[in-house]
Amino acid sequence: MPGVSARGLSPEQRRQLAVKLTRVLARYRPILDAYIIEFFTDNLWATLPGSWQEALDGLKPPQLATQLLGVPGEGEVVRYSSVWPLSLLALKSTACALAFTRTPGFQTPSEFLENPSQSSRLTAPFRKHVRPKKQHEIRRLGELVKKLSDLTGCTQVVDIGSGQGHLSRYMSLGLGLTVKSVEGDPRLVERAQRLDQELLQALEKEEKRHPQVVLAGPRCSPQHVVRWVEPTALCEELLLPLETLPRGGARLLLTGLHVCGDLSVALLRHFSCPEVVALASVGCCYMKLSDPGGYPLSQWVAGLPGHELPYRLREGACHALEEYAGRLRRSGPGLRAHCYRAALETVVRGARPELRRPGVQGIPRVHELKIEEYVQRGLQRVGLDPRLPLNLAALRAHLSQENRVVAFFSLALLLAPLVETLILLDRLLYLQEQGFHAELLPIFSPELSPRNLVLVATKRPLGEAFSLLETEDR
Repeated sequence: MPGVSARGLSPEQRRQLAVKLTRVLARYRPILDAYIIEFFTDNLWATLPGSWQEALDGLKPPQLATQLLGVPGEGEVVRYSSVWPLSLLALKSTACALAFTRTPGFQTPSEFLENPSQSSRLTAPFRKHVRPKKQHEIRRLGELVKKLSDLTGCTQVVDIGSGQGHLSRYMSLGLGLTVKSVEGDPRLVERAQRLDQELLQALEKEEKRHPQVVLAGPRCSPQHVVRWVEPTALCEELLLPLETLPRGGARLLLTGLHVCGDLSVALLRHFSCPEVVALASVGCCYMKLSDPGGYPLSQWVAGLPGHELPYRLREGACHALEEYAGRLRRSGPGLRAHCYRAALETVVRGARPELRRPGVQGIPRVHELKIEEYVQRGLQRVGLDPRLPLNLAALRAHLSQENRVVAFFSLALLLAPLVETLILLDRLLYLQEQGFHAELLPIFSPELSPRNLVLVATKRPLGEAFSLLETEDR
């Protein structure tokens, strides 16, 4: 969907965007605060203006994708089936205008045209054990890190929260970078080291078959370190060079692929260390940010009225708008899951009023169940008697409002990118206040990877050279 480009905003434009975002989020806070599983218990439909109810009621899922979320299918033209109130049109326009765009500036043929599970841009050894989404992500982020490393004279890349090491392996064995891989879970590190050896063996076989396509020069696997990185304290292990360097010392580039919660904040705090010259971070799991401590970081946002983003808002910002719009266009039975869960909530509270929003472990193939079957399984999962007498007429009345549930959830999803924009804008302003240079770039295809904005920071301005980071390697 359209939006504002995060690239090239002046410091004052960034501050004013933060002002607008806090005002808009405060205005529509009731929608953002609502839990969709309380659709019936809290009568959420009635909280919408009557004119909104009239415009949205009866819209089929594909119409919601096109008319409300503004994500039409290929070749589809947006046509409204009725006259919408100006207030609803204003919400839609504002949400589109103030959110950072997640559409990359380059257009290239899909790397999965030939095979939906194998990127044509990665050789076979780097695809093994890696899902398509991750193949796309490690290739795109790895290539950006390589360019940023060359531009800043980096001597070593530090991959923080590296998990099984897929990104680290691609950067070191695929792109020839010197990489330290930091992960707190020793089991993941052990797995990463096994995969390193497996990849080395595969590359040796590949070299014998096709010596001309293999990376020239010595191969060095990433150095794996087991270490938890605290968000509030500097970690000396991150800053240690892997080898003795000549005068001038290490020049480190910190990176992380979907670093979770406070770990993304830790990267920003380590950027102030003199050894660090560049940063390329893609965050996620905003609901896991410490409160306070993880947001806000900048003095500017902290001083704005209405800047607060409680857990519910940050959790909503992690939803995938483009993916949900695709589900709406397909209009499959899986869309009724929210309606089923909201109906279950009415039964739970009828049995135990003090039990609110209990977690329900995944119920497989929800869309194939009758609503009463789903409720019985749900009751068992929350520790209640599945043989409780059910009001089938009430449950089926709830089910008849499935499209309203989907419409309300779509409204909340329309606003969710504004929350993510404010969180990321706060990080830009935080670095800006320290005199650093930072930009945000959409790096992944949003259909494959919704959290696709990479925060790139340097100690000195890159000028026109920065545009090199936005191009897609051929």
